[in-house]
Amino acid sequence: MSSVKIPLTKYGWPQVVIFPAVQLTSMLIVLLTLPKLMPLWGVITLEVIITIFLIWTLSFFRDPQRATPEAENLLIAPADGKITDIETVEENNFIGGSATRIGIFLSIFDVHINRAPCNVKVEQINYKKGKYKNAARPSSGRVNESNNLALTRTNEPKEKLILRQISGAIARRIVCTAKTGQNLAGGEKFGMIKFGSRTEIYIPARENAKLLVKIGDKVKAGLTPLVKYE
Repeated sequence: MSSVKIPLTKYGWPQVVIFPAVQLTSMLIVLLTLPKLMPLWGVITLEVIITIFLIWTLSFFRDPQRATPEAENLLIAPADGKITDIETVEENNFIGGSATRIGIFLSIFDVHINRAPCNVKVEQINYKKGKYKNAARPSSGRVNESNNLALTRTNEPKEKLILRQISGAIARRIVCTAKTGQNLAGGEKFGMIKFGSRTEIYIPARENAKLLVKIGDKVKAGLTPLVKYE
């Protein structure tokens, strides 16, 4: 029987090497030095804590395989997490009018890889420095460090979309390997946000765009349909 393999994302370098190395070194130091200074139960407790942190570190950078739905009339979740807000806003910089914004909060236990919501062309990429407020709050999208990808669907309807990577209170590193002018397939990986974050998607507010999710729903990048064009 074949074993299940969950690879680690390339976006996790160098942390996926440095953090485990530091943790394993700490475990060795505890094992070699502390038995002379503290009770055995204390040593075991420290070793368990470091082991749990090591497992979490590797889990954070996991990169599970996903089979993205191929229907061209769907927008798929660009991130794992929880839908925290859905609202209509004015987006005049790229979309040029009313847009539906869907906010997804990624906890430290979610997969943090970002994926394209459909077949798109990257028109613009704009990085903005900012604060590191709690990413579960919708207001964080306006003040936190962020990276905006202005996208155009390459299938009908060929409308404009915005995908925003937003750092959180813990995150300090937005990774985006997409390039201006590049075409991304639906579900294709293009980056991640390290250690707790938020991802938003903006779509033109139209009657033929049916929302398939609601606030409180859990979604998975590259798998969960957010919107269906009717």
